[in-house]
Amino acid sequence: MNGEMMLKHAAGVFENRRDQYGEPSDLFDHIAKRWSLVLGIEVKPEQVVLCLIDLKMARLVHDPKHMDSIVDVAGYAACLREVQR
Repeated sequence: MNGEMMLKHAAGVFENRRDQYGEPSDLFDHIAKRWSLVLGIEVKPEQVVLCLIDLKMARLVHDPKHMDSIVDVAGYAACLREVQR
């Protein structure tokens, strides 16, 4: 799969997740509120997305060719854009 095909696949995954979980901005706001309670500090939705991207990057260190993690990084980058709007 080349880069363009991967991005198209990631866009499909992004839309599927939106159908399953709702708008990214709403979902990551909810996660940020939950993490804020657990951690005892304010967590912003953008930070949630960045932490999830970092999780995928850590997994890619173990297996740099793992396509699901690569697609997830692209999807989370799209989520970051949605959350920043």
